[in-house]
Amino acid sequence: MRHLITLLLLAATLSASAANPFDNPDTIVVARDGTGQFRTVGEAIEVCRAFMDYHKVIFIKRGVYKEKLIIPTHLENIELLGEDAEHTVITYDDHANIYLPSLQGGDGGRPMGTFRTYTLKVEGSDITLRNLTIENNAARLGQAVALHIEGDRVSVVGCRLIGHQDTVYTGKARSRVWFQDCYICGTTDFIFGPATAWFERCHIHSLADSYITAASTPQDVDYGYVFSHCRLTAAEGVSRVYLGRPWRPYAYTLFINCELGSHIRPEGWENWRNPDNELTARYYEYGNTGPGASPQPLPKGKGAKADAASQRVSWSHQLTKREAEAITPATVFRTATDWLPAGANDL
Repeated sequence: MRHLITLLLLAATLSASAANPFDNPDTIVVARDGTGQFRTVGEAIEVCRAFMDYHKVIFIKRGVYKEKLIIPTHLENIELLGEDAEHTVITYDDHANIYLPSLQGGDGGRPMGTFRTYTLKVEGSDITLRNLTIENNAARLGQAVALHIEGDRVSVVGCRLIGHQDTVYTGKARSRVWFQDCYICGTTDFIFGPATAWFERCHIHSLADSYITAASTPQDVDYGYVFSHCRLTAAEGVSRVYLGRPWRPYAYTLFINCELGSHIRPEGWENWRNPDNELTARYYEYGNTGPGASPQPLPKGKGAKADAASQRVSWSHQLTKREAEAITPATVFRTATDWLPAGANDL
């Protein structure tokens, strides 16, 4: 009898294992050519167990994956790892002005809107994206998000984030996001949202005369966007780009020790056509170099419509050395639960 019970327990264990052979801490492989366990990234995400307490890698071989993806809230400790950033491409082409069908039928409908346009949406926490191109290649017909992040403690390392308007949306207040060694390009407000995000050694490339950031940092959150040791460039013919404008009144954005190209406007910042934002927006710079760095503020009263010979708007701030040295990843990401990304250990 005891032998029979043992056999039954063993059979049950084997059956449970067979139900999900990928429920283990090892790497699983995605390849469009069929040489991996899965041909799509979405299929690999589907087999991951909820609330894993170990690190699982989804290794994605070179190829173009036309998929609209969500990493849901119940998934944690997952890394999407591309074979190499330039040739491992996740792409889709939704934009805000695509009309959704009417739920009641007929010819009616409504535009998709910005926040449904993502190529990849990260809802889960403790997620890493590495060596990937994440792209929204929609025509320039409206806002089109490539990467939408709502999870906390998300790291984006060595990735290429490609789009036009609204490329990267850091979409949840008080969530913490780390970008390291990434290439991010776009036209208007192509890095936007309320999260706290640190950009380390990123290449920020403007494709049109417009705005780079549109932070919407809440009033009671100390830090929004920090760009550290980043390089700002522009496409040929692009020559009048603002560092940012406040999507919400208390927007926080800091550029520290960055190289700013000649495409950055001398005034630096714009008030989103609302002078009241000048009283609340938190815009800072320190130690920037290059032709787009303008360290001296404008005289009071000049505002954001200064001519090209003038310097930064009077309502932005140049930090002192002591103030700048106090801003570290550990400080910026400190909340009720401390978090320091692996790439920030040496800063």
